[in-house]
Formats: sequence, structure tokens, C-alpha cells
Amino acid sequence: MHIMEGYLPASHALAWSLVAIPPVVWSARAIVKHARSSPRGKLEIAAAGAFTFLLSSFKLPSVTGSSSHATGTGLGALLIGPSVMPALGAIVLLFQALLLAHGGLTTLGANIVSMAVVGPWVAHGVFVGGRAAGIPRGVSVFLAASLGDLATYLTTSLQLALAFPDPSTGVPGALGKFGAIFALTQVPLALVEGALTVVTLRSLVAVHRKTMTGIVERGES
Repeated sequence: MHIMEGYLPASHALAWSLVAIPPVVWSARAIVKHARSSPRGKLEIAAAGAFTFLLSSFKLPSVTGSSSHATGTGLGALLIGPSVMPALGAIVLLFQALLLAHGGLTTLGANIVSMAVVGPWVAHGVFVGGRAAGIPRGVSVFLAASLGDLATYLTTSLQLALAFPDPSTGVPGALGKFGAIFALTQVPLALVEGALTVVTLRSLVAVHRKTMTGIVERGES
């Protein structure tokens, strides 16, 4: 979810920016390493970035000061690994802020944390846990992408609740209100994202199985 420019108080915007810096720096190193690790490394990174940019560019109005949209980060998290997504997400969010007026520069840190850090790692964990539990790969991919999307929206709801607590019920009450409003658009979007991620990954694996190196291909049947 994109929190719009200038919506967060300055102290919150700064705090989230500081939180976002370490994973983005670490991610940039992971991208360089992956690009050099295999013949298709650069193409995988480009595919993950393009998918994220495309899906997250189509937004719907939601909570005041924010918007609902698919994230697209689950594909990269499964195709390559979640470590590459903070930097890729930062690039996507920066371009969208500058070219599409989605999100903003002051809220870039908060948007990176929700969409490019929390979402991909949740997707990764769900996929690995699903496969360990014997859940078929396609179902695991669907759950991973869908729940990664929902984790992003819950993180954005928390960020907004921390910034604007309810006068009577505080942060928990605000979290419930923001989350409930987001859910109207975000739950269907998460299901759509899950399905699109399954179809896209199946196509990529079918064409490039021998040269792909992500967690989806490691010993998975």
C-alpha cells in the first residue's frame, strides 16, 4: 500500500526511513551477488522488478492518505528470494513516487518497509512452511503471494494507526478501523495477486527450469 506524500508526521516518516535503510543496503548487495551467480540472474531480477512495478501501479482509493493495490513482491521473493526485494521495491516505489504520484518521498521509508520488507519475507515463510507441510507447490505459491500481500496491508494499517491513534481506543482501535477499511479492497486484490503469481511462476519455471535458481525450483516437484 502506498501512503501518500506528506501524510505521515515528520517524526514517523523519519523513523520509518531509518528502519528501511539497513534492509535496502543489504538487499542491494544480494542483487549484485545474484546477478553474478548464474546466467539468468539479471533476467530474474528484471522479471521480479517488472512484475512488482506493474502490479503495484494499479491502485484503488482506500483509507484517506493511502491506496490499495496488489504488491507483486511475492514473485521475486519466490523466484529469487526475499533478500533482493527491499532494494527492488525501493526502486519501484521511487519511480512511482516521481512519475506516477503514487506514494511519496517522505513516505518512501514506510512504504518500503511494508511492501518490500514485510511482504516478501512473509511470502517466503509461508511458501517454505507450506512445502514443509506437504502442501502442493501451486497452492503454496498462491498462499505465499496472497498472505504476503495481506501482510503488507496490515503493516500499512499499523503504520497509520501509530501515526493517528484513535482518540478513545488508541492504536488498537485505529488499527482495527484502518484494517477494516483496507480489507474491502485488499482481500480481493490479494486473491488476484496469488492467482497471477501462480500462473507467472509456472510459465517461467516451464520455460527456464534448468537455469532458474530460486527457492521454487530447489528440489520442488
